[in-house]
Amino acid sequence: MAKYKFKKLAACLAVFLVAILLSRLVPSLRSNASDTLEYPLSIFSWINDEIGAAIFFHRNFRENIKLKREMSALKQKMNAAEEAIQENRRLKGILAFKQDSSLPLLPAKIIARDPDNWSSAIIIDKGRQDGVRPSMAVVSVGGLVGKVLESGKSTSKVMLLTDPNLSVSSMLQRSREEGLVSGTLGKLLIMRYLSADIDIKVSDVVITSGLSRIYPKGIIIGKVAQVGAQSSGSSSFAMVKPQVNFSSLEEVMVVTQQ
Repeated sequence: MAKYKFKKLAACLAVFLVAILLSRLVPSLRSNASDTLEYPLSIFSWINDEIGAAIFFHRNFRENIKLKREMSALKQKMNAAEEAIQENRRLKGILAFKQDSSLPLLPAKIIARDPDNWSSAIIIDKGRQDGVRPSMAVVSVGGLVGKVLESGKSTSKVMLLTDPNLSVSSMLQRSREEGLVSGTLGKLLIMRYLSADIDIKVSDVVITSGLSRIYPKGIIIGKVAQVGAQSSGSSSFAMVKPQVNFSSLEEVMVVTQQ
């Protein structure tokens, strides 16, 4: 049956081609043939155009998909390269800081945030096997970060300076006035127990005083942002902007000397 249909189609096509050939060879038939074949030829031309357009659209569609995939892969490579550059820059800064510092420092990466204390605790990739112990000070290139709260075999939990439960003996670098800096869970720290007539100015640098065995003297804590007085008038306090940007912190250093 299929063979019969094919033969019939081939015969019709042959007749059609012969008619076109005769119209070209016989002048008297040319005009009539042109009029007769104008409509079917226009149909064939339209079909040909539509098929060509469909093929062209499909080819462009596939090419567009291919280009989008290549662009996505290129963007991923560019992002990976940018991350590598940023990490390399940070690690160079840490290395330079470590070389310039007289403190024994152990670099560590932040691998997680404590889900129960997201803004006041981090997890680092160093633990007891690396010499990390509870109550060791933690710093960054910027300044004081906090202290080790718990140490596991290969990881440790660090309490950040922003935690209200963490207090650091401190002093104003310019006037040498001493106080106690604590976290507030906000963007600023608070420095308490300052004398009522203290010599203090906005932007004064606050550093560790060295009165605690945990925090070596001279580590930058931050800068004075606001100054106030207690309601009793017997003492003053200062709000301190931390030197470290805790929200973008990725690497720290543990002060291993105790």
